Amino acid sequence: MKSICIIVEGPQGCGKTNLTNYLRENIPASNLYRLTGNKDKTLTGKEKSKNMYYALLDYMKNIENSDVNLIFDRTFFTDYVYSLLGYKEYDYTDVYQELLKKLGNLNYEIYYISLYLEDINIYIERLKRVHHNYQAFSLENSTKQQETYQAIIPEIKKLSNTHVIELAMDDFPKAYARINELFNISN
Repeated sequence: MKSICIIVEGPQGCGKTNLTNYLRENIPASNLYRLTGNKDKTLTGKEKSKNMYYALLDYMKNIENSDVNLIFDRTFFTDYVYSLLGYKEYDYTDVYQELLKKLGNLNYEIYYISLYLEDINIYIERLKRVHHNYQAFSLENSTKQQETYQAIIPEIKKLSNTHVIELAMDDFPKAYARINELFNISN
């Protein structure tokens, strides 16, 4: 049986940290990786990001038969979304396409979980928490990020080893019930 790889992506304030912690606590033999990306927004940052994510995918390839499940709180999808939104000084499309292809060639059962809020006003409350600012936290930024994450889903769905789950995080118990069903978690 293949190990699973869960990639959780979504805008600031949607609940990635809560969900990835929950997954780590409830899926046996799982490692949680919380990635921050690269704060260098210049062309040099693009190369740093590319090198980091190539190394990550190589690492994943090297351990794909280790019976360890992988959970990621953000990956290269964030760098791509942030470049599309103009938060970076470069176009990340070429690197993104290469990384997407490498991801599609891994021997994991991959679950790409795209988080969003149906009621965008919930972001206002969630963004009041203390954060490490990479990109300014605001309702406008989170809603633009949400729209962009949703726009890239059709291409991710083309990967034969990847299941795409779009998960509303407005109501944590309801979202966790869906996760429990998906990953056979009994609570």
